[in-house]
Amino acid sequence: MISRRDFLQVGMAAAAAYGGSGFGNWARLAAQQKLTQDELLQFDTFGNVSLIHVTDIHAQMKPIYFREPSVNLGVGGNKGAVPHLTGADFRRFYGINDGSPSHYALSSGDFAALAQGYGRVGGLDRVATVINAIRADRPDAILLDGGDTWHGSYTCYHSQGQDMVNVMNALKPDAMTLHWEFTLGSDRVHEIVESLGFPVLGQNIFDKEWDEQAAEMFPPYTFFERGGAKIAVIGQAFPYMPIANPRWMFPEYSFGLRQDHLAQMVEELRDAGADCVVLLSHNGFDVDKKMAAVVPGIDVILSGHTHDALPEPVLVAGTVILPSGSNGKFVTRCDLDIRDGGMMGYRTKLIPVFSDVIAPDAEVAALIADERDPHEAALREVIGRTDATLYRRGNFNGTWDDLICDALLSERDAEIALSPGVRWGPSMLPGQEITREDIWNVTSMTYPAAYRTEFTGAFLHLVLEDVADNIFNPDPFFQQGGDMVRTGGLGYAIDVTKPQGARISDMTLLGTGERIDPAKSYVVAGWASVNEGTKGPPIWDVVESHIKKQGTITAAPNNSVKVIT
Repeated sequence: MISRRDFLQVGMAAAAAYGGSGFGNWARLAAQQKLTQDELLQFDTFGNVSLIHVTDIHAQMKPIYFREPSVNLGVGGNKGAVPHLTGADFRRFYGINDGSPSHYALSSGDFAALAQGYGRVGGLDRVATVINAIRADRPDAILLDGGDTWHGSYTCYHSQGQDMVNVMNALKPDAMTLHWEFTLGSDRVHEIVESLGFPVLGQNIFDKEWDEQAAEMFPPYTFFERGGAKIAVIGQAFPYMPIANPRWMFPEYSFGLRQDHLAQMVEELRDAGADCVVLLSHNGFDVDKKMAAVVPGIDVILSGHTHDALPEPVLVAGTVILPSGSNGKFVTRCDLDIRDGGMMGYRTKLIPVFSDVIAPDAEVAALIADERDPHEAALREVIGRTDATLYRRGNFNGTWDDLICDALLSERDAEIALSPGVRWGPSMLPGQEITREDIWNVTSMTYPAAYRTEFTGAFLHLVLEDVADNIFNPDPFFQQGGDMVRTGGLGYAIDVTKPQGARISDMTLLGTGERIDPAKSYVVAGWASVNEGTKGPPIWDVVESHIKKQGTITAAPNNSVKVIT
């Protein structure tokens, strides 16, 4: 049996000898400023087992624009480590040439200009082409879906996820795990899971009443025999469901990291003859790094939830960690050499799905058209246009979020607006028409009420401190993986190095320039409250009404958050 030390050395040697991550090839293509489908999909087959990973698609069936974050701060031991490098720092770290396809795919700089040249990304018909090409090379490749699949679009909302189920079934996944899917409600989740021909895994999904693993509906793991080897795949659903999402939608379940239970599962699987253990995770990348350090025996972690895309795997204690981006923008291929009872080496490639380069799969394209056809008139209705790049990603603000906050302030007649720091949602380029579909792509959820209420200054401070600790706690096991709540009409300073309760200062009501008074009440509008029975119009109607009145959307620089690092 190869030792963990030897394994690490073999992995590094494979990377050096064979272009282990596939990034060297990609970088050379980038320098040549040209791309073809064959070059994007080229891969030197390795070992005897192939894994295919997609995650965080968020119901994006069609090609989109998607800008990577320009601000993604790491704290504690992850300060300055990937994925917490952005822009030019990220490109220098990986040797990415400015203006190259990999620059466009993996970082935010010059996004609008590069998008004009390189075009849209993703589209499940193109993802299907990538998967089919891998299967043509390795027919028994294992396709694993990391979750956040049945959520995030107009058609997904109106079909209760069925559109994505139908299209994803055509890709023939072998297993998946869950997060936002649970916001369809547990009855609907059960209905879908029982209809699938593959397992939905979750070693950390427990029956709340009996504190037992809910294995009948969500088995903790499954086995595959491939290339003469026995591969075990464990599912890790999003651990913080009852905190980040409405508990009342899935009251019979509890979640959590359950790292001790995971360690037991790994040991159980090794005793059952597993030659390789894979964790299909929706923890988030920093959490997965710590999980690899504290749970021995995991060979590969396929990481989701935080939407990170890295062109090379990260190794922690001999575990290969692979994040695969979001919104259908990337597909990861991971080839493994498994023999003599263990994993001897690996080769990986993060494949960018450039929609103008990769041809659509005809069968999946037809399925997508069928799912969208009843809704096309509503989807295509033009609501306004944008003169700015609209994007969501970034720790503190994004122009889509600024627009949503502006809509809440004006349409709900509020002094302060709060918008959740979710990471899903495509981007838009200057000059594009904004359609109803575009609005739904950044607002679609099953608890969309745009509330109007009053909060004291002290409570507002508490809200900001609580969210900041969810993101910037130095212990990854206390991070939930989103971004800061977006604010409209409210400015503040944040020191991410401080402890909980001391990060937020200088809170200011932007409309008057006055400091927020802890004892005073302010009219606040927001949406996506986890409280049952929240009243208000759906957020997509609020945003649509605001855009219609504005006509053309512009974006002023947002300097309302002062970051102290």
